[in-house]
Amino acid sequence: MARIINQVAVFGLGKVGELVAVMLGESGFKVIGFDSAPRDDLGFEVRALDVKDDAALREALRGVDAIISCLPYNLNVPVAEAAADSGVHYFDLTEDVPTTNRVIELAEGSAVAFAPQCGLAPGLIGIIGASIATTFDEIRSIELKVGALPQNPTGLLGYAINWSPEGVVNEYINDCEVLRSGNRQMVPAMTEKERVFIGGIELEAALTSGGLGTMCATYEGTVHRLDYKTLRYPGHFDQMHFLFDELNLRDQRELVGKMLVDAKPPVNDDVVYIHAAVEGRKNGQPFRENYVRGYKPLDISGRIWRAISWTTAASAVSVVELVAEGVLPSSGFIKQEDITLEQLYSTKAGRHFAEQGRI
Repeated sequence: MARIINQVAVFGLGKVGELVAVMLGESGFKVIGFDSAPRDDLGFEVRALDVKDDAALREALRGVDAIISCLPYNLNVPVAEAAADSGVHYFDLTEDVPTTNRVIELAEGSAVAFAPQCGLAPGLIGIIGASIATTFDEIRSIELKVGALPQNPTGLLGYAINWSPEGVVNEYINDCEVLRSGNRQMVPAMTEKERVFIGGIELEAALTSGGLGTMCATYEGTVHRLDYKTLRYPGHFDQMHFLFDELNLRDQRELVGKMLVDAKPPVNDDVVYIHAAVEGRKNGQPFRENYVRGYKPLDISGRIWRAISWTTAASAVSVVELVAEGVLPSSGFIKQEDITLEQLYSTKAGRHFAEQGRI
């Protein structure tokens, strides 16, 4: 069957966006990049674009079949609206709930596909959790956890800002949607802390917002308990409570993001921990199944990429591959939990998850 997607535009060429473009090329797509300034050092065409210029944004979409937005979450809605108006398939990495709600509205009755939340959480972690859940006769709980961390932490925070500071602050402050007793509830972020051990390393986990995507709506009434937690080294969340609450900085998100980047800049020796667990009944017996991985930096196209970059990029490009090949629908809204882990592994980008990360 002929591909329905050939040329893909990548908006935002930071570390993740650049790698998304590289991996799209590896997967056989024609790629054009758009950033705040033109570049000639990436091996594919890059044009300058101000995404706040509505006319220029729509002109940029002429001749492309799909777009992956790797922009900060607050810039995604106008891009998604332009994709809808232009008949272009839309993918993004957002964890922001209002953004996704708007994308769902745009997808209704659309002739093209809308697949937001194609990163790690939401994204990969939901694919893993849902795939495990299908093997159970009865599901009591789905517990999902992700942590993007330095391998060699220092200081009280034990952290490095390898991801968008806006996204980190957003997930620490916004309330979290969960299922409790089968019902959707909103609970405060950075609560319900617990100890987690992965490969002998002690971590802590606490609720953070946005990581479940649309899963609460999907599983409401059928799963007793569902939540998403972020993994950090012990003591991290106490320090964040001090920052947000005792120093009274909850209303100064931009300042907090700048402070965190200044204090804990990015590192190359990072690790992405994935911990998914489903409890319920199989063959009439109680059972718990865990999926635990620790992904480290990886050589892709002759360059070592950070774990957070390649895991995020591979997840997003895998979804584009699946839509292009007709495995996933070519129209309407695509939920991450409707994608199977087997499908993800079958793609050129997704095979990295099958080959890497064993603890």
